[in-house]
Amino acid sequence: MINVLMFGPPGSGKGTQSVTLAEKYNFLHLSTGDMLRAELAAATELGKKMEAIMAAGELVPDDVVIAMIAHKIDTTTGRAGFVFDGFPRTVEQAEALEKMLEKRKMKIDLMLVLEVNDAELMDRMQKRAMVSGRADDADEAVINNRIAVYRAKTEPVIEYGRRAGVARIVNGVGTIDQIFARLCNHIETVL
Repeated sequence: MINVLMFGPPGSGKGTQSVTLAEKYNFLHLSTGDMLRAELAAATELGKKMEAIMAAGELVPDDVVIAMIAHKIDTTTGRAGFVFDGFPRTVEQAEALEKMLEKRKMKIDLMLVLEVNDAELMDRMQKRAMVSGRADDADEAVINNRIAVYRAKTEPVIEYGRRAGVARIVNGVGTIDQIFARLCNHIETVL
């Protein structure tokens, strides 16, 4: 199985591209946010545990998120691999993911990093806000903070991927199809 990590700042298009890549290559699209919401909605044991944590205003601990991902991997059949959408977000999460995958005789095969300048990100998110109504995409200060948090917290994970030899920087500016073609070129190298 192939494991692809998709990275990029907010507004870079990683969610859109992850879904399309998953469809093309028969990967399972793993978005931890979607997975958390599904566990809560299904009222699973894990969902109940997370609900209590979130009700207390705490972040869901890394070990719980990794357990959720491990369960998804262990119960998925008929897929060629997984595309992780915006996860891991910290070096600690990357290390935990790597250990969990190693136990399953798997590894991180590729880290695709969409590179988009801040002005383009701002423009994309403000346009997205008009369509989606997401308040966090409309406020310039909030957008700048989200980008700053990404740069501070998540960019070190990219360096982790570089050291492991799996990170590939991809120009994230252009049409959706142009960017998709660039991403596919990198995936083809690990298939």
